[in-house]
Amino acid sequence: MKLQHPLHPEPKDAQARRARPVVVCYPTETLPQVTLAASAARREGAELRQRLSVPPRSAACIDVPAGHFARIVSVEGPQVGDLNIWNSHNLAEHFYSGKTRALHGTHVSTGDSLWSSFPFMRPLAHIICDTLDWYGYDADGGSVHDVIGTRCDPYTGRLLSGTDYHYCCHSNLTRAVADHFDLPPEEAERHVHDVLNVFMLTGFTRDTHQYFMKASPVRPGDFLELEAQIDITLGLSVCPGGDCGAEHSSDTAQCHPLVIEIYAPKTLAGFIPAPPNPYGR
Repeated sequence: MKLQHPLHPEPKDAQARRARPVVVCYPTETLPQVTLAASAARREGAELRQRLSVPPRSAACIDVPAGHFARIVSVEGPQVGDLNIWNSHNLAEHFYSGKTRALHGTHVSTGDSLWSSFPFMRPLAHIICDTLDWYGYDADGGSVHDVIGTRCDPYTGRLLSGTDYHYCCHSNLTRAVADHFDLPPEEAERHVHDVLNVFMLTGFTRDTHQYFMKASPVRPGDFLELEAQIDITLGLSVCPGGDCGAEHSSDTAQCHPLVIEIYAPKTLAGFIPAPPNPYGR
């Protein structure tokens, strides 16, 4: 973080340099637009095909065909989850949280796309419904569904606490990937990537700009729903931090399961899978 007492003096034109106008790095007006009305029409009458309950302090993977809907649901109590997404047929193409953040901001909601990694860079899924969209940004600058945090992991935990913990989200996702894709754990771990923190309430402190968390406002019945734009596999870890109102990476927080429901539309008429990025290398 920045020094509280800088080692170098301000130049005479420091204030003029600070006063330069803000320019949005990636204006999104020319991106392919998410047509929520069309998604809603396909969603109407969709049939529940699969329901997966993920226990606390564990993770699981589930496949979602292109044009199908995946709903992540809070069922028993406040709980956050760490979400990974892959192309079901090519694990090298996975969710790119950094580019999603650069395009849509630090926290995502209805109408935003979840983008894939280079060189593919296309929407893996669109967010079509978010029952926590009412929360907005609070007085601390916090909001839900962040693409800031990377995931709780045993390596950072070891450096900070000096102890080993084996049920953080990184480890949970590694085991889930190994099981779902029948991979050795060492290979599976390489496919775990930075997450979408579903239901997590986070932001940056105003003084030091450090990443913070607060107790999630999610309650049973709340959900985040995605429409898959290609065949995707979701990996969801039920975070050991529970609602992340106090700590994570331990067994002390009260935790609850999360549920993933997969819905098949009556028809895929009008649905066009997302093509790979057209950039000609």
